[in-house]
Amino acid sequence: MPNVKLLDCTLRDGGYVNNWRWGFASAREIIRTLTRAGTDIVEVGFLRNVEQYDPDVTVCNTIEELNRLLPDNPGHTMYSGMAMRSNYDIAKLSEYSGKGIEMIRITAHDYDIKEGMDFAREVKARGYKLSINPINIMGYSDRDILWILDQVNAILPYQFSIVDTFGSMRRRDLERIVSLVDHNLDPSIRVGLHLHENMALSFCLAQEFIDKHLLRDTTVDASLMGMGRIPGNLPIELVADYMNEVLGDHYDIDELMDAIQDYIAPMKGETQWGYTPAYFLSARFNLHRDYAEHYLAKGDLTNRDINHILSVFDRSKATAYDPAYADQLYAEYQGRRVDDAAALEQLKSTFAGRRVLVLAPGATLADPATQARVAALRGQEDGADLMVSANFVPDFLTPDYAFFTNSKRLDKMGAFPCPAILTSNLRPEQPPEHCTVVGYDRLAGAFAQGSNSVVMLLRLLALCGAKAVLLAGADGYTEGKPAYADTSLHTHTDRGPAFHAAMAQAIRACGLDVTFVTPSAYQQA
Repeated sequence: MPNVKLLDCTLRDGGYVNNWRWGFASAREIIRTLTRAGTDIVEVGFLRNVEQYDPDVTVCNTIEELNRLLPDNPGHTMYSGMAMRSNYDIAKLSEYSGKGIEMIRITAHDYDIKEGMDFAREVKARGYKLSINPINIMGYSDRDILWILDQVNAILPYQFSIVDTFGSMRRRDLERIVSLVDHNLDPSIRVGLHLHENMALSFCLAQEFIDKHLLRDTTVDASLMGMGRIPGNLPIELVADYMNEVLGDHYDIDELMDAIQDYIAPMKGETQWGYTPAYFLSARFNLHRDYAEHYLAKGDLTNRDINHILSVFDRSKATAYDPAYADQLYAEYQGRRVDDAAALEQLKSTFAGRRVLVLAPGATLADPATQARVAALRGQEDGADLMVSANFVPDFLTPDYAFFTNSKRLDKMGAFPCPAILTSNLRPEQPPEHCTVVGYDRLAGAFAQGSNSVVMLLRLLALCGAKAVLLAGADGYTEGKPAYADTSLHTHTDRGPAFHAAMAQAIRACGLDVTFVTPSAYQQA
């Protein structure tokens, strides 16, 4: 049976947004996540004539350099790279070794398409699966397309791609070009489709292409969140969900949502393209769009969490936005009640009558001088008896406890250097060795704009009879400045004076003597 493969081109085509500077570790994790999601083909970057190798950039001189990004266990995923005839010396391309990047997609302009075919032959001769992707197929007449197909048939590549470079393709164009290609291309060659989002038609056209059920293998290109040269590409999470529904595929939407949350969405605040996941998630379940935005505003939910909450909505609530009902489901999802009486008694014996240094992950803690001053507080007469970090573990000292309320932050942790206190909404596959669980619902609800780890920790310390709190790293949010010491964490761009005032009020409401030891917008609010 002919099959439809899904190809992700985020690291290659999406790189036009960030000049391909993903960072080596981030690029590797994106590839791993796409692999876990079951993506059939992942394009890891460009082969291009560059001055020197930069591991943080997905544009390289050699296939060996790109191969360094690949995971040890590829599963059923194939990896590809792209090369343009006009800017890559084919002599740099070594023979396919039997592992690593298996397919090379070559591209050429209309003015050098003949040379592009010679370039394609060289790639195939080196043992790679070959995909021929002429730039801007909409710019060719039918006669010219037939000439290209004759050349392609003589080469017999693995794939030929219909590339709508300028995003000008409409449904009638898709019908014409796909029909022309399908009837004149050797049946052993699969047909790919690469769309751009200029007219917001990419997902519609992709569905049309998939629903044709051509009697040949096909491939659809897409990228995470549609990331690509503005206005972007076909979003992979949309087409994966559609293929799951109509073709019975099993792409893991949660993994795609994680990759977007961690690596793609933060960049969209700097460079806008295409749509946003909030509308995808609400549309996926045919719900009022305000529900997804409601949950995003909470600040402590991942896209994966929102996906799961929306999946259980009462259909009678779908059309008219009901924030009270949305909050009810939020509380149920986060609550997961537990009997924490014994845990609280244990924590009371630890914190009662003690001065506690609470460390939040704010950007002020990235400064070495501040780190030294904060670390020294433990030994001072008016300093802290104990230290607890909130939703992170600092690398400049080892706290006595690490307090976690956020599944994404917890999932990033490896081995814990100290005992952990987790709220009951967290269900880690491998809990920390020394772990105490307290009820989420006992600590949440005191903050009007959603739960907050610092506020929840202060409430816990108050319940446990702590004498006073020294608070460091609770910076707040300033436009244009990093909010966190760990720059990989997403900074909420919509948090300003109203949020700071709500936080200040919530901190005061905890009933503890709180002293700010680093500058904070919450202190001034």
